[in-house]
Amino acid sequence: MKALALLSGGLDSIIAVKLIQKMGIEVEALHFANPFHQSLTENLRKIRLLASDLNIKLDIREFGEDYLRIIEEPRYNYGKQMNPCIDCRIYQLKEAKKIMVESGASFLITGEVLEQRPHSQRRDALDIVERDSELRGLVVRPLCAKHLRPTIPEEQGWIDREQLLDIKGRGRDKQIELARVFGISDYPSPAGGCLLTYREYGEKVKDLIEFEKGLSLHSVKLLQTGRHLRLTPQVKLIVGKNEIENDRLRQMASPNEIILELADYQGPTTLYLGPFNDQALYLAAAITAGYSKAPRGEKARVFTTRGGSQNTLDVIPLERTAIKKYFIQHL
Repeated sequence: MKALALLSGGLDSIIAVKLIQKMGIEVEALHFANPFHQSLTENLRKIRLLASDLNIKLDIREFGEDYLRIIEEPRYNYGKQMNPCIDCRIYQLKEAKKIMVESGASFLITGEVLEQRPHSQRRDALDIVERDSELRGLVVRPLCAKHLRPTIPEEQGWIDREQLLDIKGRGRDKQIELARVFGISDYPSPAGGCLLTYREYGEKVKDLIEFEKGLSLHSVKLLQTGRHLRLTPQVKLIVGKNEIENDRLRQMASPNEIILELADYQGPTTLYLGPFNDQALYLAAAITAGYSKAPRGEKARVFTTRGGSQNTLDVIPLERTAIKKYFIQHL
């Protein structure tokens, strides 16, 4: 008998794996690399270490462009911000069902706790997720199983319902006690890492959906870097805040996108996104100079680079107070 675990890396998912392993069931883990995670690279490193500590095989899958269509228009609406948690969970379980077949797993386990999260962990939401993912009866939630109807693995005697738990709500005392019992000491806070739950980030996502007619993996990857400004409905600007972000913008720029940098003074790297427009490009250069060490009120040279071609614009640095009106979010 084998189970496939959705391993988020949080304490709840770790305990869920431990409980099923304790029953002598082989567990393999599945983790989704979410482009909206605030620390994706570091999170993946920790997930690999965790799977090693749990002595389980780990499968990491990336969310693709099809996942972005869910963000744009979720069937079951958003949470408090731009987080379509129910639709996201359905997407994950549908993918997990395919991997269950590949791995030979008989059922799925998750670390979900009834009523821990108001949008996606209500009883009716859990039912919707099982129904729409076509996994009804095959999703075991070990931490709150005794509050839910028995699953097929319980009814068939594959696992012992008496060894499952009755945790409910947002409290963490039982999980922390179980962590001590299982010898788990290194686990993250329960806040989670999904940026879609943050208002400021959500505003930038809304902007992409409204003005760029949809999300792309490229546009989403850029959202965590720099100051984001909307110059026209077609033109967006990203201004680096420090040298690390400046380097990142240079690396992430595609050949048809324009990079702006000061010629003679220390300043930011700016990424111009959208069709070429003389007036918008001049404004972008003035904003770039406005965040530089160039003297106020005097002309500064700004290099504009697109592919292998470079030009120079002479602009008066725009004052920070004048720049504010272009912000997608006010930082």
